[in-house]
Amino acid sequence: MRDASEGDTRRRRPALRREALTIAVLVFVVTGAAVWKARADLDLLWHEDGPAAAESVVVIEPGIGLSDIATRLAHAGVLRQPEIFSIVVRLDGRGQQIRAGEYAIPAGASMAELLEILLSGQTVQHRLVVPEGLTVGAIRRLLMENSDLSGDLPSPLAREGTLLPETYFYQRDDSRRDLVERMRSSMESALAELWPRRADNLPLSSPFEALVLASIVERETGRDNERALVASVFINRLRNGARLQSDPTVIYALGLHDDPASRPLTRADLETEHPYNTYRVQGLPPGPIANPGRASLEAVLNPAETDLFYFVADGDGGHRFASNLADHNDNVRKLRARQAEDAAAAEAREGLAEGDIEGAGGAVTGEGAVDDVIEEVEVEVIP
Repeated sequence: MRDASEGDTRRRRPALRREALTIAVLVFVVTGAAVWKARADLDLLWHEDGPAAAESVVVIEPGIGLSDIATRLAHAGVLRQPEIFSIVVRLDGRGQQIRAGEYAIPAGASMAELLEILLSGQTVQHRLVVPEGLTVGAIRRLLMENSDLSGDLPSPLAREGTLLPETYFYQRDDSRRDLVERMRSSMESALAELWPRRADNLPLSSPFEALVLASIVERETGRDNERALVASVFINRLRNGARLQSDPTVIYALGLHDDPASRPLTRADLETEHPYNTYRVQGLPPGPIANPGRASLEAVLNPAETDLFYFVADGDGGHRFASNLADHNDNVRKLRARQAEDAAAAEAREGLAEGDIEGAGGAVTGEGAVDDVIEEVEVEVIP
């Protein structure tokens, strides 16, 4: 009996093994298929377009973890499933390589694209435009008012004229001090490049003197087509030993350089004893009166070849130039006539406005300009 039972058992064992193997294979196939499908679904989800309908800017701060990064992306509206993003990035093994910064996320960016953007370190580039002719004080205010920059500024910020105005690119939280150092380095580089290429026989003995004169040219005109002409007037006057008689130097001496419209210059101002007042001192002032741009540096080092000795405002933002006093005085008369016309037109407009409001016709006629007031910032150059 036992022998028969043992025989039956031995016969059933191969069958059981085959059944177990079949079940194992089925389980493996089913599980593999499920895993394959899950991976395929996850891959589709990973590369699926994101929810953002427009470009968004997201700031990833230093030191925050992967879960916080995913939460921030979700709150910014560029990520639907922050948990899945966190899990996949952890499995990917590159989570520690995500770099802090301010990122521009394009519309519809997938989770795969999000990760590559955060790994690239290609953060948003901001622009700081430093206009030509600003003083160091004005540049300080420009930097301090910019909330994208970080840190304080040295005092004094820099010597007047040593910062090159141009467009500077920076990233969020870049240091203000670093930006100032870039401006200083740019000015040094510009002078080092342009000084050896200067015209022959200029009455300038050093790059610093070129910087001083360029700052005056910068404050005299903002027109590209006039810089070389204005520079030629001052170069000719230096060669002939004449005073420069530049109004912006008087404005700087009076401390009005950051607000030249605060009041008009008077003839008494032109008589102010000050080392920067070129109506009183011979030659160049002791230092720059502003931070000149590259174009003004080039104009001073390669001025137009002229016999011009005078210039005066033309009333339209430019200047009229002359080589002799008679022509210059004629240009001054044209300026005064233009100013009178503009004043009369302004009074007429004011009178019309008062008539509309108060029902009174006619305009009140003023007494004209007071002789003691210089009406233009850029007045006639008087030898």
